[in-house]
Amino acid sequence: MTIGILLVALLVILIGAETFTNALEHLGERLKISEGVTGSIFAAVGTALPETMVPVVAILSTVSTQQVREEVGVGAILGAPLMLSTVAMCLMALAAFGRRGLHGHLRPERKGLRRDLRFFLFAFGISLAALFIPHELPIVRAMLAIGLVLVYFVYVLLTFRDSANLVADGHGTEAHAEMFLCRLGLPDSPPVLAVQLLGGLVLLVAGAKGFVYSVSAASALYGLSPLLLALLIVPVATELPEKVNSIIWIRRGKDTLAFGNITGAMVFQGSLLPALGIALTPWQPGLTVLSGVIVTYVAALWVSVVAMRGELRVWHLFVNGGFYVAYLVLVLGV
Repeated sequence: MTIGILLVALLVILIGAETFTNALEHLGERLKISEGVTGSIFAAVGTALPETMVPVVAILSTVSTQQVREEVGVGAILGAPLMLSTVAMCLMALAAFGRRGLHGHLRPERKGLRRDLRFFLFAFGISLAALFIPHELPIVRAMLAIGLVLVYFVYVLLTFRDSANLVADGHGTEAHAEMFLCRLGLPDSPPVLAVQLLGGLVLLVAGAKGFVYSVSAASALYGLSPLLLALLIVPVATELPEKVNSIIWIRRGKDTLAFGNITGAMVFQGSLLPALGIALTPWQPGLTVLSGVIVTYVAALWVSVVAMRGELRVWHLFVNGGFYVAYLVLVLGV
């Protein structure tokens, strides 16, 4: 039964991802915005919103004990960037490997990629520092949380500011194919575009929910703690399925959209969600939490350094997958 739900959920996610990315490309083309804005803001936030609710609901609900709610919240907050910077990057490499080979070039728009990674590293560095701020200094913790919110606000402003120049340089969003609903005879109009966008997002959310249910049921057999469950299982179930968008885009050669979908979500979930964790949870440097933050930071730093050299290749992202394996060995002792 669990396997059946898992397979159906994956199918729904794939259909939703195709529907959503198709509509998103048409939205970006219609608005005459760059691929950077489409990928890093619209796609990243649109697909990150469903899993963003996991830590919010966990922290603010009254279900279970406070300790369990806090562990699930912290795990979900930190697990999302961990998955994006390691496993999601590695999956992009797998998607590109067949056509480009191990040493094939990846060509996202450099300025946007560097901006995303620099903002993420700055914001996540604040989150890392906050782990060592004692609760006896609530004003300092509050200031750090507010600072993270401001970081994301500035990031959005800069991303939109650069859009016009990028479009002029040939990085405007271009639709890969006709809008799906138009193939059914519907007009190519804003209302139809909105319906397809919403429909694709609903399918992604529904598929992710089914995926969460099936993965959570299976993980219970191994007796994982709430923190480990949230760190390792919830992000796999909520983050990775919806990053199928990046796999689709990178197979089509739309590297800027593919990377932006991941790095934009990293900035979103590496700034706003840690702000919530700093303000409402213990946010303490236990082994599982601290090692996860460090692995995430190193993985993002690795991509940033390689991107700055201008020689981003497929094998570089396989290294990110290795970081995740190292983290599993550390926390699970496998």
